[in-house]
Amino acid sequence: MFYIIVLLIVLFILYGVRNFGYWKKRGIKHDIPLPYVGNNLRNFVQKSSIAMLATELYKKYPDEKVVGFYRSTAPELLIRDPNLVKRILVTDFQHFYARGFNTHKTAIEPLLKNLFFADGDLWRLIRQRFGTAFSTAKIRAMFPFITERAEKLQLLAEEVESLEYYDVRELMARYTTDFIGACGFGINMDSLNNENSEFRRLGKRIFYRTPRDAAAAALKFMFPELCKNIHFLAPDLEESVISLVRHILQARNYTPCGNNDFIDLLLELQEKGNISVESLEERDENGVAKVVELKLDDLLLTAQIFVFFGAGFETSSTTSSFTLHQLAYNSDHQRKVQEEIDRVLLKHGNKITYESVNEMHYLEKAFYEAMRMYPAVGFLIRKCTTPNYTFPELGLTIDEDVKVIIPIQAFHRDEKYFYEPDVYNPDRFTSAQDLKTNYFMPFGEGPRACIAARLGKVLAMAGIAAVLQKFNVEPCEKSVMEPLPDPMAVVSEGFIGGLPLKLRKRESVP
Repeated sequence: MFYIIVLLIVLFILYGVRNFGYWKKRGIKHDIPLPYVGNNLRNFVQKSSIAMLATELYKKYPDEKVVGFYRSTAPELLIRDPNLVKRILVTDFQHFYARGFNTHKTAIEPLLKNLFFADGDLWRLIRQRFGTAFSTAKIRAMFPFITERAEKLQLLAEEVESLEYYDVRELMARYTTDFIGACGFGINMDSLNNENSEFRRLGKRIFYRTPRDAAAAALKFMFPELCKNIHFLAPDLEESVISLVRHILQARNYTPCGNNDFIDLLLELQEKGNISVESLEERDENGVAKVVELKLDDLLLTAQIFVFFGAGFETSSTTSSFTLHQLAYNSDHQRKVQEEIDRVLLKHGNKITYESVNEMHYLEKAFYEAMRMYPAVGFLIRKCTTPNYTFPELGLTIDEDVKVIIPIQAFHRDEKYFYEPDVYNPDRFTSAQDLKTNYFMPFGEGPRACIAARLGKVLAMAGIAAVLQKFNVEPCEKSVMEPLPDPMAVVSEGFIGGLPLKLRKRESVP
């Protein structure tokens, strides 16, 4: 009996270190991994976000083009070279089309079957139908929702102006949540008038990791087959979202009602019938891609609404609030932004419109500079979908299913690519070309770049313009120039303690 127990212990330990020779055999530098958790212990116990770990590893090996990493026992590769970034995201996209967030290829929970998390044919099918969902015409049609919420944002700002300080992270989250409610769900979420509204609570819950959530994620990475039916999302969150969407669809009798919102758009797409595309994953005996089909049923539709709600309010509010935070500490740039806002809005009847926001070029630079310093999504992950893929620049061959990490946040703060990277300077962007590099990727790059990037940008810019049109933003006693990143962040980054600032009404507004 004793020997059996010893044997089981030995086998258990060996199982937890079974892949740890992967990078050593290939001559790739890496930190020493621990059994079962690899190099990811701090992320599993919520002491460090993935972006924080990736940035730390990027800085630790400054002379390497790639660095090895183990998430549990799975080997991953951190990319430090911009040319390799372009190869992965664009040139050789067909070998890295999967994001790889799901730990199992077939057992995927319902709400993660969305455009952001889906892989392979499921992603391609959804992407094919949603290609025009965020076109210029659609965004222009949505903009009245933004204008109305921007005006409400100004009224809320007037209410908090008398306070010693207010968390602009929460202020902008209430603004973007209210917009997503109106534009996405066609209902008034009232997040701007009520910070404890049901939808604001739902938004917070999506990005808050409970101990249960952290344990579920760790188990799914450590034992992907055994724990394939455990969901990343807690049952209460999943049920809340499904129930909410079901009620809205029932109220509309499952047909478009002319609201021009995201649910109407989805119902229109659903009415078009099954989606069909050439498969990324399946080929016939002649090597020709098979045609695959997908029915956009109510649960799949709900998954798209879930990611539109979650990602839509979180990323836009993070970037808009951090822009305000940086402008509070850089009053010269704040004045330039306000002068532009005043000048442009004067031409448009002092109304924030689609046309007026797109004329605010200095505000756009201020927005992008904030995204450079603190991108809302601080990393990208792609999974190799080809057996024995070789990086020609390195002579390095990796196996199918090995994931690569692109540390966006680290690239954006590297002095090799940005002069004085820790200094907020919108003037560093002098042309559109400055915004298209292999190391500046605030919205990702390639076929899997953020499909709603333009909508997110104008939503954030309109919110910033609404605040700065009537108010100055200033640091307060609780403000921290370099806010601490939230180690519990999952995909979108956050800040410990929010971003408290003082709002002060401008003395003279045109």
